[in-house]
Formats: sequence, C-alpha cells, structure tokens
Amino acid sequence: MFGGFTANSGGDFGERMLNTVASQSIRHLFTESESVEVVIRCHPSSKLLQGSIDNFRMEGRNVVIRRDFQVEEMSFETDAVSIDFSSVLSGNIRLRQPTQAVAQVTLTEAGINHAFTAELVRKHQENLTNPELIQLSGGEPVSFTDVNVQLLPDNRLMIFAKAALPNGTVPISLSATLDVERRRKLLFQNPQFEPEVVPEELRGVSEVLTKAFAEILNGMVDLDRFDLDGVMMRINRLETKGKQLIFSGYAQIERFPKASKIS
Repeated sequence: MFGGFTANSGGDFGERMLNTVASQSIRHLFTESESVEVVIRCHPSSKLLQGSIDNFRMEGRNVVIRRDFQVEEMSFETDAVSIDFSSVLSGNIRLRQPTQAVAQVTLTEAGINHAFTAELVRKHQENLTNPELIQLSGGEPVSFTDVNVQLLPDNRLMIFAKAALPNGTVPISLSATLDVERRRKLLFQNPQFEPEVVPEELRGVSEVLTKAFAEILNGMVDLDRFDLDGVMMRINRLETKGKQLIFSGYAQIERFPKASKIS
C-alpha cells in the first residue's frame, strides 16, 4: 500500500490543483512507497494558464518499482517545463515537449540483494547454456542461485553465489569494480576470483564458474529494462558509500503517467 504521500500546499488554486494531479500521477509509477513528495512551482501563478512551470521536483523514499526493485531514495528536478494546462483540468498532465531533469537514485545493499530474487533477474541466471558451463555440467543447463552482494569502498563489491550442477552445488566468489557503459549499462569491471571461501577441492571448477558468472552479470543490468512509464533514466556517475550505492545522472521525461495507471 502507499505510505505518506504529500504535495506542496502553497500557491493559488491552480498551482495546488497541479500539485495534486502530479502527485496522483507520480504515485502510480511505484508499486509501493513510504513517502513521495511532489512540488511544482510557478510564479507568477498567471503563467500557469499559458502552461509555463518554473520548476518541478519529485522526492521518493523507500519506493518499489515493478514489485521487486527497492529504491531507498529517488529524486529528480527539472528547470522550466511547458504543459498543456487544459489536460490538468481533466485530471492528467500532458507535456508540450519532453524535458530533462537532474536525477539521483540511492539503493541499499539489502535492496540490491532482494533484486536478485526478482523474476526479471532470475531468468538471466537460470538454465544457462554457455559452452563452458555445459562442458562442466556434462551437457545439462547450469543455474546460479543465492546471490549475495557486499558493497565495498571505491566502487568495489564482493559477490557470492552458488552454481547448481547435476552432481551438486559449487560456491563461487568474486570481487569487481562497478562502472557504467553508455550511461545505462552497469558493468562489473576487472572481476577477480576470490578463493578463500571456496573449499580447496572445488576451487578449480569454481574459478571457471566465477568467470562465466561475471560475464552473465555484465549482460544483465541495463536501465532500459527498468524504465518507469514515460521516464528514461541515465547515469553520469556512481558511488558506493557504506551500505549504499548512489547513482547520479538525469531523467528524460517524455510524458507524465496517467493517474489511473498502476505499475
């Protein structure tokens, strides 16, 4: 269910109505939310009748996208925006042209690990037929399960998982550095097999499995698969900070979602 949801209460009737409509629209981008705040400013308010808005800002906390992707904090803020004011009267917001916004998204280590249990992610980890994996498994598909990520300083992380083979499971462990490709694809650079947590008799096969899993990870996380309705996110930089992974970039807003749409 949706948690505390607020909108700026200042301004005249037109501005308050616009805040309300924007709040209802943004709310339906998320499956759940602890709090979402939408603030739209327009001064003087008479500009609103011409569809001119000075600034639009959204801040969300503990929101869930597509039921499984937990975001601790998300915000984006635009400069001037042009809208069709008549659309507000019908309970929606229609942009006259797409607009860009500065964006920031904060994920937690726990949220990242939960995402690895989502169906959209699991299907990239199960019943794999990579030639190296098939050779190890005697011709049977291989699946990776129980993925656990630990965030480290300097954009590094550790990843632990299990590879399910026909004759049992093999633990795998790797370290890597996070990077971004084309502002949308998350890369796990310079993956290194970390043998300390793997039994000595399994290290040979575990190292091969770890290399294969690193290649799978690099093809898995593409922001275009997680776009919100009408909002395309792009990353300029990322940073690990304690148990948080912080993305800074921009959002290309093509349209506002309709208030009746549920994600």
